[in-house]
Amino acid sequence: MSKYLLNKFLFMVDRDPELVERYRSEPRELVSWWEAECANTVLNCHTGEASTWLRFDDLEREALATHDHVKLFELGAHPFLTLTLFIALFERDNTEPLEYQKSYGARLAHFSMPYPDIAT
Repeated sequence: MSKYLLNKFLFMVDRDPELVERYRSEPRELVSWWEAECANTVLNCHTGEASTWLRFDDLEREALATHDHVKLFELGAHPFLTLTLFIALFERDNTEPLEYQKSYGARLAHFSMPYPDIAT
């Protein structure tokens, strides 16, 4: 398990409108593509610089592919990263102000202190 890789996925996808739309319409395919093509690129480095050792485990891959922000939080993904990306993905499906954000928070309400460790 790699909290760093989960957070890197959320961060990178959220900052690219094309990837956001692909993640919304084809989440499983995007997760597979991203893991194969982008996961091991070193951020802020010259093109072509990469590592080879980071991989999602099956639980992480499934949580990403099913947009399960509760499971992602449980696995250590940073809640700000999931919230900002998931607002981009799903807020448009709601009709009331802050409807998605309230639903997002309500699904996390069963967690109590201490929260899962989100340090990478």
